[in-house]
Amino acid sequence: MNFISCTGMLEAIFIEDGFEGAAMAGRPVPGALTYTLIEGFILQSMIQGTGLAMLELTQKILRPVTVGDTIHGVITVKSVRPTSSKNRAVVVSDIEVLNQNGDTVMTYTATRLLAGRPQ
Repeated sequence: MNFISCTGMLEAIFIEDGFEGAAMAGRPVPGALTYTLIEGFILQSMIQGTGLAMLELTQKILRPVTVGDTIHGVITVKSVRPTSSKNRAVVVSDIEVLNQNGDTVMTYTATRLLAGRPQ
């Protein structure tokens, strides 16, 4: 509810459990919440202290995530291209988000500017 409130996504489908207009069982969460949760996991684990900028993002939402679902991400690094600036690289990765049943709910490709390890 905090995410929905602070982003202004005050749609009945996200707020009312059992909303009559819903095309699915359960209360769905915004795709933006699913994406930001996975990005939080990535930032806290894989790129902590190295992330400089998100340069590009392409995303597909394939299935709904509902309140009570468990999600996780599988990250595949596609390319690492060093920049002309010392100790930085543009990193492209594919992220697949899966629910507790192993269903892919979202895919996205992220292009980021990352700092390397101190020399």
